[in-house]
Amino acid sequence: MESLDETYWDNRYKQHTDAWDLGEVSPPIKAYFNQIVDKSLRILIPGAGNSYEAEYLFNNGFRNVFVVDLSITALQNIKSRVPSFPDSQLIHSNFFELEMTFDIIVEQTFFCALNPSLRPDYVRKMYQLLVDDGALVGLLFKLPIDKVGPPFGGHKALYVRFFDSLFNIQIMEDCYNSIAYRLGNELFFKVVKK
Repeated sequence: MESLDETYWDNRYKQHTDAWDLGEVSPPIKAYFNQIVDKSLRILIPGAGNSYEAEYLFNNGFRNVFVVDLSITALQNIKSRVPSFPDSQLIHSNFFELEMTFDIIVEQTFFCALNPSLRPDYVRKMYQLLVDDGALVGLLFKLPIDKVGPPFGGHKALYVRFFDSLFNIQIMEDCYNSIAYRLGNELFFKVVKK
């Protein structure tokens, strides 16, 4: 398997080979954002890439939005679209080295981009980064597990097994509002730190 390191990801953004980049906020995540009342919440979007989600939140009054990514190019892309986005909230780092806490963490194509061997570490790190009763919310791909990735696949029963030891699973259901070419291949989920 190719090394999914900083150079790999930065090259994908430089060469525009980030095939799952929608160029806009994913509709299920946008619908979730639109029902959040408290705009002071600290929100992290890890492995966010071009993060139209961060742009959407920031442009709608959420000022405590943080993005962490290995790709400096992806972070610069956000800054070029949203010049007023605070530099200190665009974090060029490895997610697993982050030492902060958040009320909400948004999952949008980060889990599927990681080497599957890192999935248990992902779950533990999410637990560590969330405040008590904090929520991990977003999308998981329903794709064949044996598919060569990224994106790496999975299914609902597998995801439940990963999360249920440290999180209360509030939602893990097929998306009804995915964009057309992802319909039937996405799960919307919300898990809350135990």
